[in-house]
Amino acid sequence: MIKDFGNIECTEIVWPSLAQKGLCLYMARLDKIHPVVSGNKIFKLYYLIKEALETKHQTLLTFGGPYSNHLVATAYACRQNNLKSIGIVRGEKPAQLSATLLDCRDYGMELIFVSRKDYKDEAFIREIHNEKNGQFIFVPEGGYSPAGARGASLIMEALQALNPSHICTAVGTATTVAGLLLKAEPGQECIAVPVLKNLQDIPKRLNSLTGSSQWHNLRVWNEFHFGGYAKKNEELLHFMNRFYRETLIPLDFVYTAKLMYAVIKNIENNFFKPGSRIVCLHTGGLQGNRGLAKGTLIYD
Repeated sequence: MIKDFGNIECTEIVWPSLAQKGLCLYMARLDKIHPVVSGNKIFKLYYLIKEALETKHQTLLTFGGPYSNHLVATAYACRQNNLKSIGIVRGEKPAQLSATLLDCRDYGMELIFVSRKDYKDEAFIREIHNEKNGQFIFVPEGGYSPAGARGASLIMEALQALNPSHICTAVGTATTVAGLLLKAEPGQECIAVPVLKNLQDIPKRLNSLTGSSQWHNLRVWNEFHFGGYAKKNEELLHFMNRFYRETLIPLDFVYTAKLMYAVIKNIENNFFKPGSRIVCLHTGGLQGNRGLAKGTLIYD
């Protein structure tokens, strides 16, 4: 089992105007915990891997797109724990697999390609279930499950020494922010930055993940998706390069760049009160940048 949650590196960010505003800004470098099972993935998979090891179901079946960090993390974690893995990949099989899917295959994952129409079709899922005789643990895309949220709650335990007033994370499935809410102390606000356009069902998701949709210490910033999932523009790419020049911390354009853009923008707009201690999660996903043209980023 890959597990080293107690030594998360937290880097203080030096950024213009932070000191004069009386703010402290940190980035929790979850991306540095492990070179493959990076970021929040190791946490969301923790209890699911544990379940597989403790039961007769020695296979994890999960879902993702051709550049899915979740797929490659699952493939590697299963290999390391002598488990099998099956990845249901959104879209028809291409002539050339993405670098991410090549990694998945190298780590032993069985890849099954399905059309976008069938990808989340319940009939197709039942068909896969019958074909594999149900001998697997079903892991929704992105680890979206109560077990995934419980694993993500371990992140908060590792951050409490910083005494954060705000914990900020990018949101795809809401599994990570659900975990943060489960362990947040009174007075700590969790800030969610959705990377998908029109992600309006976060309360419903939280209810499914935690049993409650009422979280008074949750704030959602919906306006920083840059057009939708994996969408980007020159402004975002410019910000990523500037952030790296200022901090030497690489961001990915799908998740962490949108998170940090949102946080910096709200710092500039005086959202945070003086004395705030802001911790942002670097949830990994850097391999997503492999889809950018060479030279787009100064750190690729």
